Amino acid sequence: MPRKPFVPGAAVVVAAALAAGLTGCTGSSSPDSDAGDAKSGGAATSSPAAEPGRYQTLPEACGLPSRGVIRRMLPGDGQALSDTEAQKVYGGQADITYDTDRRVGCRWTRETTAGTRHLGLDIQRVVSYDSTVSDDDKAQTVYGKKELAAQIPSGGAGSPSPAAPSPSASKSKEKGEGVVTNDATDKSATDKGATGKSPAGAKGKAPSGSPSQTSDPSTDPSTDPSGSTAPRVLDDLGDAAFLNDKLVTADSGVHRDVTVVFRTSNVIVKITYDQWSTDKTMLPDSQELQDKARSLATELSDSLSE
Repeated sequence: MPRKPFVPGAAVVVAAALAAGLTGCTGSSSPDSDAGDAKSGGAATSSPAAEPGRYQTLPEACGLPSRGVIRRMLPGDGQALSDTEAQKVYGGQADITYDTDRRVGCRWTRETTAGTRHLGLDIQRVVSYDSTVSDDDKAQTVYGKKELAAQIPSGGAGSPSPAAPSPSASKSKEKGEGVVTNDATDKSATDKGATGKSPAGAKGKAPSGSPSQTSDPSTDPSTDPSGSTAPRVLDDLGDAAFLNDKLVTADSGVHRDVTVVFRTSNVIVKITYDQWSTDKTMLPDSQELQDKARSLATELSDSLSE
């Protein structure tokens, strides 16, 4: 058969048609491509980091409480102190810490012929290293663990917490304070018994001098039916707060330990205040110790909020 003649124009038409088809295919894929870019950009957009805490540094612990409050919390036996002795007693002993922007503390002790009292202050600044968790939320978690460990009843003891007394009211009570006495060895021997549990001896018996919680309901704050001195949540201090009170007895004597812990933003403050006595008939007064500890806590909370 004779071969068909080659027509250049037809080849041009076919080539143009093919080019148009390819262009159409490319154009139809552009919406998907744009959507992919938009989705990719959306995934790359991160949520804002959680808010940092209010506090970026900490104050010097020993200089934070006023000298007047420290004097009332560490009463003497009427004997005047020299300037050197007063500075040693009321100036406090700073805790050794590795980072004073994260944790500071101070300790005060007043020993007299009538007895001994100890006051401790620990201030911790909490920082969250999780960008989705704020410093305040992290601090609340740390505070919550402390409250749980202290076994504080949820919602307190069922009655409102008494208001912290004014400094003048606390001062007026000092003349009626119980007599206490103790030495450093008694304290170290009974510190482990603050929970009311004595370590077992070699034959399963508690060693001589080991502490145990008092069973006298009239002096044990945990059995206080009114809840006025019982361990409880405090609703009028910082963002969250609780108070714990334990009376511990031993062959060597008796001591009462009052603890107040509160959180303000990303800072947690712990106050420990105890009174010791070798005379078991002279039990430390729960209400007096609690009032003074709460008075200091209120002062510290106000100072940190300034």
